[in-house]
Amino acid sequence: MNFGDGYSNRQFLANQLIWLGISLGISITISILLPFPISLVTIVGVFILLNLYMRRRVMQKMGMQGYGKLGLDSEIEHATSLKYYCMSCGTQHKSINCPNCGSKMKKVGF
Repeated sequence: MNFGDGYSNRQFLANQLIWLGISLGISITISILLPFPISLVTIVGVFILLNLYMRRRVMQKMGMQGYGKLGLDSEIEHATSLKYYCMSCGTQHKSINCPNCGSKMKKVGF
């Protein structure tokens, strides 16, 4: 994942630990304030909402807009713009076998 020039593995780990601490703090607070069955349902709901929020932030940093069907629409659109080239003769095609030489070996180009 490329989030920009200054984003390193150490920053990624620090960000994950911060969000882990936030979700743990929220979970403990909810479990103290609410009785057991209600707190469990609430904690699961908050956990799902936090994950959706984090996914949205990451997708925006990566330059993808919105969710689509859980973010898959933009990935499918990107995948359909790929071009396949035969590794033997270089012909561009989308079939399994190359229409020019019959080879099944192909590489992806943009």
